[in-house]
Amino acid sequence: MLKIKKSIIRNVKFGKNCTIINPVNLYDCELGDNVFVGPFVEIQKGSKIGSNTRISSHSFICELVTIGKNCFIGHGVMFTNYLFKKPMEPKKEKRWLPTKIGNNVVIGSNSTLLPVKILNDAVIGAGSVVVKDIKKIGNYCGNPAKLIKKTY
Repeated sequence: MLKIKKSIIRNVKFGKNCTIINPVNLYDCELGDNVFVGPFVEIQKGSKIGSNTRISSHSFICELVTIGKNCFIGHGVMFTNYLFKKPMEPKKEKRWLPTKIGNNVVIGSNSTLLPVKILNDAVIGAGSVVVKDIKKIGNYCGNPAKLIKKTY
């Protein structure tokens, strides 16, 4: 039997002047003022997106992700909330970990972020894999992402 489900926007707390480009899956999340969400984006429950943040197409923001104000999330950015140290078991949300992105952060296209904290004003280069907290302001690139240039 074939089942076709439509994209959903359910139980979303929208700030003022948000722009959403369908198709998207947004559910049980919060978007600040002037947030832009491109097509083919999924934002899962409990996630919070700060005002004036732009999320480009094909990005995935899982549960327990908080993104600050004035951020840019490039195309195809993937957030995870599990460290994959053991095989994942269904319905084991208590093993999931949060990700916190500060204000004025730029994350380049096709980057992957494990559960980390990124301070304000950091830049993550395209294709980077962030496996550790970003604690110094600068530009980070690579797999794993490393500081390549201090900006302050």
